[in-house]
Amino acid sequence: MNKRLFYVLIGLMSLALLGIVFVQGYWIRNAFTTKEDQFTLSVRQLLIDVARQIELRETEDYYQLYSGLVDSIDTPENVNVTELIYRIVNEDKNETIIFSDGIIEEDYKLSSYFFEYEFDSIAFKKITNQKTTTKIISSLDDQAQVTQTFVDFDRLRDFERKQFEEAVSNIASRMPLHKRVSPKEVQRLIESEAIERGIKSKFEFAVYSNELATKVRSRYFELNPKSTYGVPLFVNDAFETQYQLYVNFSDKNREIFNSFLGMALLSLIFTSIIILTYSNTLNQLMRQRQISQIKTDFINNMTHEFKTPIATINLALDAMKNPKVADDKEFIARYMKMIRDENRRMHAQVENVLRISKLEKNQLDLPKERIKLHEIIEDAISHVTLMIDNRSGELTTNFEAQKSSILGNDLHLTNVMVNILDNAIKYSDQSPEIQISTENVKDSIILKVIDNGIGMSKAAQKRIFEKFYREPTGDIHNVKGHGLGLAYVKRILDDHNAEIFVESEKGKGSTFIIKFDLIS
Repeated sequence: MNKRLFYVLIGLMSLALLGIVFVQGYWIRNAFTTKEDQFTLSVRQLLIDVARQIELRETEDYYQLYSGLVDSIDTPENVNVTELIYRIVNEDKNETIIFSDGIIEEDYKLSSYFFEYEFDSIAFKKITNQKTTTKIISSLDDQAQVTQTFVDFDRLRDFERKQFEEAVSNIASRMPLHKRVSPKEVQRLIESEAIERGIKSKFEFAVYSNELATKVRSRYFELNPKSTYGVPLFVNDAFETQYQLYVNFSDKNREIFNSFLGMALLSLIFTSIIILTYSNTLNQLMRQRQISQIKTDFINNMTHEFKTPIATINLALDAMKNPKVADDKEFIARYMKMIRDENRRMHAQVENVLRISKLEKNQLDLPKERIKLHEIIEDAISHVTLMIDNRSGELTTNFEAQKSSILGNDLHLTNVMVNILDNAIKYSDQSPEIQISTENVKDSIILKVIDNGIGMSKAAQKRIFEKFYREPTGDIHNVKGHGLGLAYVKRILDDHNAEIFVESEKGKGSTFIIKFDLIS
């Protein structure tokens, strides 16, 4: 895939993902705002209902007392009658009907002692509707008449209650607030209305008079504009009042959020899945692209690794065909050794590739037995001695470990040590100096391989055991390989339950540390 197109696709995918995240965030914010508005509406309606119930309860209490007393007073102080009379005459039937509709207002005075407060007596009216129907039937000669009268009385209690409520409102407004309503009543009414509306948040309440707190309040109420709601209480006919009923919901935001928590969680879960899927896909794409590049480098490296030996072998064979050389046994032996060395070199490269392939498929059988780690190290050293000598290098050992018996495969562990030592030799821009040491730590043996090579960066240390990975070597052009050696080392050591670490600094060499479990 074209590099530019690849990054364009990545950009578009990232933009789409950001869009999804933005939409989800916008939805959650709008959902919270909507639920907050609904909560506010429910709370305000709750307070309105509570205030109305308190006012109705106050009026009802006094009206029940009033009803029992008013009927016990027989003589009114004043009676006022308003009467409307109209007549209907039916000449065909010689009949006259007279209708009378009257309002009887009886003025009384009632002591105000039931208010538990000293006031003048309360003036009230007993209002009665009197309807009278008189039917007069005359004879043909008007000499005789028959009169029928029907009287109906109806107590207008609604009007009486209205005038009583007005009187009570005016008188009660002058009473102390705690005489009109108690904290327990307010608490009970708010709880009841909150349950009815599905509001579970904890609340505190208070009644304020002209912006000052009264005794009618809960213990921990605090006036907070962000979480406090209020409605007027004991409003008169002129829509005026000095009291405000406030409720503070301390867990308002939690209550609102819980109302759509399920959908929000589902939204977040699905969004997270999309993000994780996108991240994994992006990582895989980048990794595949990296692997593709690494494989290209691998092929180039392998081509280079095989090109030189093949060319050398061809030159040696051509030289051996020369009649002058054919009779020279010394030259023949020299060229044969050269062909054998180059052939061994190519074989080693192929073996490394095959080993890694078998390891990845778990096809490599590693029989293990009791071996001495020190013997493995010495065997590996013998394989690299010539390379160190050719570089005028030096290798020293310091075996402090008294116990070196481990359970392992001698062939593959030898290859591990050879790979590590070969790596130390290759990545040295001067005569290699290598130190190998061992020590016992509890039930383990610690092996350290220290070199004076070019070292590696922190980023390289994290990836040095990855297959095909090779850190750029700057001006060291003679370093050959394809990034398989240390990957093979890590895989073999993992199979032996051993641990390997690397400590390195650019320009100051590297230290490979391997930890094996001892066996008794």
